[in-house]
Amino acid sequence: MALEIDLADRVVLVTGGVRGVGAGVSRAFLAAGATVIACARRPADVPIEADGRAIEFLSCDIRDADAVRALIDTVIERHGRLDHLVNNAGGAPFALAATASKNFHAKIVELNLLAPLLVSQAANSVMQRQPDGGSIVNISSVSGHRPSPGTAAYGAAKAGIDSLTSSLAVEWAPKVRVNSLVVGPVVTELSELHYGDQDGIDAVGETIPLGRLAGPDDVGRCAAFLASPLASYVSGASLLVHGGGERPAFLAASTAAAGQQS
Repeated sequence: MALEIDLADRVVLVTGGVRGVGAGVSRAFLAAGATVIACARRPADVPIEADGRAIEFLSCDIRDADAVRALIDTVIERHGRLDHLVNNAGGAPFALAATASKNFHAKIVELNLLAPLLVSQAANSVMQRQPDGGSIVNISSVSGHRPSPGTAAYGAAKAGIDSLTSSLAVEWAPKVRVNSLVVGPVVTELSELHYGDQDGIDAVGETIPLGRLAGPDDVGRCAAFLASPLASYVSGASLLVHGGGERPAFLAASTAAAGQQS
C-alpha cells in the first residue's frame, strides 16, 4: 500500500492563505483533496488553484476577536466542520529595535503571536466537539531560534509561537494535535524587500546547505503532512523546514585548510 496524503472530505482554514507561503499551503491542501478556506484582509491577486479546484476566500482581520468568531461560524455554517487550521498570517517590516515605537512592537507581537492564539482558541472550541477532533499547524520561523536583527519583535513572537505550540499540544490533547513548522528563507512576492534583487536572492540561497531558498509549496507540503493521518502520533513538535539551516560563519572566516584535522 502506497503512503499518500489524502485529505478528501476534510475542511481546512489557512490564515493569510492567498499570497506567499500561505498560497503554497493552500495549494498543497487543495492537491491533497481538502476543501480549503483561505482568509486574509483582501483577496488573492491571482487565483489559488490546484488540480482544477480553488480556495474559498473569506475576508478577516485575525486580530479582531469578533471577526474571528464570525469567520469560524461561517466555516461551520457552510461546511459543518473544521478539521485543520494552519496559522500562517504574519510578518514584519524591517525596523531596528532601538528606534521602533512601542506601538510598532505591540502590533508585531499581536499579529504574529496573539492573533494565532485567538484563531486557535476559536478553532479548538469546534474541534473538541467533533468525533475526529482536529489539528493545528503554526507557521513559525528560524527567526525565533537565532538572532533576528531588524525584526527583533518578530523573532521574539515566533519563539513564542513554538512555546505556545508545545503548551497547546498538552492542554488540547487528545482531541487536537498542535505542531509548528520552523521555516527558513522562502522565495515569495516580497523576497526582494528582504534580500535585494535576484542576485541577492541567489546569494542568500548559496548560504543554505541545500543551495536554494524554499518555495511556498515546500512549506505547504510539510503543513499537509503534519495535518494528515501520516502524522497522527505527532503533536507538540516543531519541524525544521530550512534546507539544512545556515552555514556557521566561522567556516567562511577560517584560514585552515579544508578537511585538516587538529
